Amino acid sequence: MRIRKIAAFLMAAVILCMTGCSEYSKKPLSYTGIALDTVINIQIYDSHDAELIKHCQELCEEYESKFSRTLESSDIARINAASGAPVEVSPDTVALIKKGIYYCEMSDGAFDITIGSVTSLWDFKAEDPSPPSPEAIAEAVNHVNFRKILIDGNNVRLLDPAAKLDLGAIAKGYIADRIKEYLKEEGVKHALIDLGGNILAIGGKLDGAPFNIGVRKPFSKSGEPITSIRIKNKSVVTSGTYQRYFEKDDILYHHILSSSSGNPCNNGLNSVTIITDSSLTADALSTTCFLLGPEAGMNLINQLDNVDAVFINTNNELSFSRNFDK
Repeated sequence: MRIRKIAAFLMAAVILCMTGCSEYSKKPLSYTGIALDTVINIQIYDSHDAELIKHCQELCEEYESKFSRTLESSDIARINAASGAPVEVSPDTVALIKKGIYYCEMSDGAFDITIGSVTSLWDFKAEDPSPPSPEAIAEAVNHVNFRKILIDGNNVRLLDPAAKLDLGAIAKGYIADRIKEYLKEEGVKHALIDLGGNILAIGGKLDGAPFNIGVRKPFSKSGEPITSIRIKNKSVVTSGTYQRYFEKDDILYHHILSSSSGNPCNNGLNSVTIITDSSLTADALSTTCFLLGPEAGMNLINQLDNVDAVFINTNNELSFSRNFDK
């Protein structure tokens, strides 16, 4: 499963290159590696200072050491292991949790960052993955409630000792935004940041044209794009059923889990792509809108300023938000 996941992200990088990179006359300063349990790719077009790339890699590692659910020394893992006791964490972790709570409230709990008790049951990387037992899922769902998070300064406490945080749906977006801030502070005006499919553009191409970002056709073995999006100073993030999944007894189980049922959310969608300024916002909204479903999700997007969306249903039919510029 890990090989399938990494291959999918590498294919996404290939799509990105096919739709944008070949149009550049100047070879970019680039880095591709594994971090945050995914493939990362950073390309800087108006600088050849290798220290910039090195520091971006270090930032990924630093934030992973805070936000990872599986690294025992991370802030999130320590909160989850504290059995309800307060844990002092970094300001970055507090800021990310607060952002998560904001989207929990926006969706009335459809999106919930305390879903860790559920996600820990599902192993999409196993050699022979299987769905958890209904009994285990039912018990885990009892501990999903973002209202049980208590923040006091830099101390975070879970009022339900069995609750578990999982910031996987928003962490990459937060990190991409921080990398963008760093690069802009260093004078970079043309770059692409790709954290496992979370795309964030600084400016556009060197010639002033926008970047052209492919949106993958769901479950396409070749990774072909179903459409593309032209962006400058924007982020494009997709949440889809095809990104992490397994099949068992002819049933497809994907990684976008319902906070109420604990099972994969099946509501007629294959993917949701969000386009906006902040990668964290795009990251959170792509998952939130998927969980809300096609009608409620699109209604939410149409109420927000400076946010566009592309929804793809299970028939691979596309729907666009009201103000989307095709």
